Amino acid sequence: MIQRCRACLHYYFYPRDFCPSCFSFDVEWTKVSGLGTVYSFTVCHRPAPGFEDDVPYNIALVDLAEGVRMMSTIVDCPADDLRIGMPVEVVFEEVSQDVALPKFKPTDHPPSSKTG
Repeated sequence: MIQRCRACLHYYFYPRDFCPSCFSFDVEWTKVSGLGTVYSFTVCHRPAPGFEDDVPYNIALVDLAEGVRMMSTIVDCPADDLRIGMPVEVVFEEVSQDVALPKFKPTDHPPSSKTG
């Protein structure tokens, strides 16, 4: 789910109390497709503290079909197979009983163009 302005129908990410496009406070959380495209990525071989057991790992920017860009990671994909423009779909990793992180995996279903 991401936020969408009811006034101008603009989707946006990161979450905030008002629309960054028209400044309306009439916003809502909206279920979205979960489909996107890899905009850019990097593969980390020297880990940040706390990620020593995860190397190599990737950090990716993903353009969602709804037109927003978010940072995440691509899972179920060897580093050598990562490509800019690769179609991906969201999966969730439960890290606790209350928290699930959105990550992405390669898919054969390319996202449709921006809606709304």
